Amino acid sequence: MAVLNIEFKASSSKLTELEALLQQYHPLFIGEDHQADTYFNVPAGRLKLREGNIENALIHYEREDCPGAKVSHVLLYHHKPDKALKDILIKTLGIKAVVDKRRRIYFINNVKFHFDTVDGLGTYVEVEAIDKDGTIGKEKLQAQCDQYAALFGIKAEDYCSVSYSDMILEKAL
Repeated sequence: MAVLNIEFKASSSKLTELEALLQQYHPLFIGEDHQADTYFNVPAGRLKLREGNIENALIHYEREDCPGAKVSHVLLYHHKPDKALKDILIKTLGIKAVVDKRRRIYFINNVKFHFDTVDGLGTYVEVEAIDKDGTIGKEKLQAQCDQYAALFGIKAEDYCSVSYSDMILEKAL
């Protein structure tokens, strides 16, 4: 399934407060997921296998590495947990990085909220405005991201320009 996202990730030491603020808008709470994202070596974009107790997916995405909300083109394949799939990916592509995190997941309509605690990195809030079928458009997705960044009081220096995997790889140097 091809999906268009506009999304941002921001460092925050106030996850509890931000989550409480979001509660005022009566979001749908999906649950708390313990996720291991294994990133693989690919020539373009990023490819990760997400293994969690809520979400399991093979995800390829391409997006610019820049701070703030950015366009992300996503190919998503939901799957049942399957060791063989991971073994095939490891054998053919090799592991680039592994991201281990606890993620609290909410939705308000087409907007997905993540409150993340990432092993070795810290705490982050992530907002994804999602257009699954091309009916919403980039302008509205951008406006949704801007709205929630303002609500959460995200400052320019809070935004992350790269993925968790990139941060982990940079930290390992």
